[in-house]
Amino acid sequence: MTEKPKKAPYAMITVLMISDFIAMLNNTLLNVALPSMMADLNLEATTIQWLVTGFMLVMGILVPITAFLIQKFSVRHLFLTAMALFSAGAIVAGFAYTFPVLFAGRLLQAAGSSIVMPLLMNVMLVSFPAEKRGSAMGFLGLVMMGAPAIGPTLSGWVIQHYDWRMLFHFITPIAIASLIAGILILKDKKEKSSQTLDLFSVILSSFGFGGILYGLSSAGSKGWDTPHVYISLIIGVTALLFFVLRQIKMERPMLNFEIFRYPMYTLSAAISIILSMVMFSSMLLLPIYVQTLRGISPFQAGLLMLPGALMMALLSPITGKLFDKIGGRLLAVIGLSITVITSYSFSQLTLDTPYLHLLLLYSSRMLGMALVMMPVMTNGLNQLPARNYPHGTAMNSTLQQISGAIGSSVLVTIMSIHTTSAAQDIAADMIKSGAVMTPELQHQVSAQAMLKGINFSFLVTACVAVAALILAFFIKRVTKERQDQGEKAKRTSSLAS
Repeated sequence: MTEKPKKAPYAMITVLMISDFIAMLNNTLLNVALPSMMADLNLEATTIQWLVTGFMLVMGILVPITAFLIQKFSVRHLFLTAMALFSAGAIVAGFAYTFPVLFAGRLLQAAGSSIVMPLLMNVMLVSFPAEKRGSAMGFLGLVMMGAPAIGPTLSGWVIQHYDWRMLFHFITPIAIASLIAGILILKDKKEKSSQTLDLFSVILSSFGFGGILYGLSSAGSKGWDTPHVYISLIIGVTALLFFVLRQIKMERPMLNFEIFRYPMYTLSAAISIILSMVMFSSMLLLPIYVQTLRGISPFQAGLLMLPGALMMALLSPITGKLFDKIGGRLLAVIGLSITVITSYSFSQLTLDTPYLHLLLLYSSRMLGMALVMMPVMTNGLNQLPARNYPHGTAMNSTLQQISGAIGSSVLVTIMSIHTTSAAQDIAADMIKSGAVMTPELQHQVSAQAMLKGINFSFLVTACVAVAALILAFFIKRVTKERQDQGEKAKRTSSLAS
């Protein structure tokens, strides 16, 4: 895996891409289906939310270990293990009639998903030279964005016509077909490695990433002052600090934090973190506005997001080719400028904003993100030496999970606090004017207050996106010559030390 092959293994990449598409599609299918699951299984929202929280916890725990797994085992062994777990999880969840069984199936799917994505990205990095990597990663972006594009719409249609279990039955045969294709096509072998997994690092990583993700995921619904939220965050941050210090001191770390010594990788990671916070939080805020305030059906809500997500997916190969020609700075500056403008526009929503206006605004926002995501990520990974690709891809996946959780939980909390405050102010003004608080008037107050909360949260995302836009001006294109010079300088510095 450390040497670039003469010819890219297109058959292997195709199998991995299809499998990754299915894994990511599975992640987005569930969001629209949660209310149906609550009604069918007679569950509270706090319980059903564990299908999402538990998935993120498993991803947060297992993704950091993938760097070691990629270096230790062959693509074939890792892929077959991942898809076997994912297929088993889909089967279990598809036949679940109790929450514990459904939850177990979901965790098995998360275990498989956590391996597939970093594995695919690492194969892409070692299969293509830096000057062609933008185009290759652009097609990877097509997969990454294509699945979330059709997920909500497909889920809304299935829920409207069938039982929610059909979502898993739909995934199962495709996952099994990918597993069989992997058995037939993937033939690579790995030289025997003496590298061993540091169990104490795994424990620290599990408590660190798991504690932070659990605390942040719970904060949105339970509040930041809840004991098990801030205790989880304290435990998570403390364990993560010890985990980082241990990795720095180890000769063969499980996750190499020295990759942050490469400035373009660090810069790309910072921009990607902000972009993930902005993107995941808006994917949560917009459905709340559309379905709760506007009364639009889940299927129509999915259709609202479909054009923008499809645009983001289809543009990824194009932005990849542009990246190979002009680098990432110009693309990032243009894309983040569009993201800032559209985020601000979303902060001006009303209770009668036209559906077409929402569709065009969301599509424009996705256009901006398509110009940023893969070019910035690829530029950062290009500066890493080949031996650090597994660590770079694992770190990217880990940071994306954490930043998505941070963005979602923080913005939901901001929305809730601002909604409560706005409701009190609106009600007080109405009482002063002599209005009688009838149930109908209370409903209007609640709607106006929630609208103000959503608008304020979108305004916060616009401000956060400005920070990423400023960072984008410092992007420098990583060429082969500059990469070699950087490596030589690093080796000289290391010898001098």
